[in-house]
Amino acid sequence: MEKDILDDIAAVDLTIKVSVDNPIDYKRLLILKQSTPARICIGRAGTRYKTSDYLRLRADHAVAMDAVWSYVDEKVVDELGFFKVETLVRDKEEYITRPDLGRNFSEEVLEVIKEKCINDVDVQIIAGDGLSSPAITSNLKEIYPMIVDGVKAKGYRIGTPIFVKHARVATMDKISEALKAKVTLILIGERPGLATGESMSCYMAYEASSKKAESQRTVISNIHKNGMVPVEAGAQIVQLIETLLKEKKSGTDLKL
Repeated sequence: MEKDILDDIAAVDLTIKVSVDNPIDYKRLLILKQSTPARICIGRAGTRYKTSDYLRLRADHAVAMDAVWSYVDEKVVDELGFFKVETLVRDKEEYITRPDLGRNFSEEVLEVIKEKCINDVDVQIIAGDGLSSPAITSNLKEIYPMIVDGVKAKGYRIGTPIFVKHARVATMDKISEALKAKVTLILIGERPGLATGESMSCYMAYEASSKKAESQRTVISNIHKNGMVPVEAGAQIVQLIETLLKEKKSGTDLKL
């Protein structure tokens, strides 16, 4: 009996799929497809997408939606020894509609951070769910140990790792101020697109502060298995940490 289960359309490798009918130069289209994750070289049925291309678009959009509305598997952060806190946000809907609450902690939480976490460190590492929880679940186990090993090998004092639920990038400023860290970095899920729902960014700053402009931050983005792989990103992050500590500046003030 034949299977009555459809193949997973999301498993199709789009870099080798050309759906243009009767192309003049099929090999050239393949070269173009393999040069970018953009949805190029797709065919049409009249004025519309072909059914297979439209369904793949919907499937990838669903992945992006799931990335935003899901939660990090906290077993991952527990295994890595992260201290867990939450912002003022109560749920995902409020997280989406009130970015300001995702940038702040209650006074009680800030006091707990000061009491339970190491103060006056050279490097403070934070992980936050951001707009893609799968980004943390998928990448943190690879990148975090590499950063820690690299920082310790250079002789810098590292702080208690902190995981922030319902995090925005600016939570790093509040934690930096509370713990008086020299360099603070946050590994956070990026806003997902249609290419992947697992992309992570690393924002870092020297003496991060809520009184400073957004331009204080130095950023490495597109960290995932099909972008900048976590191992490579970890090595670059360690190098940047050393640069920030030596130059005592970050963001647009830092001339690399």
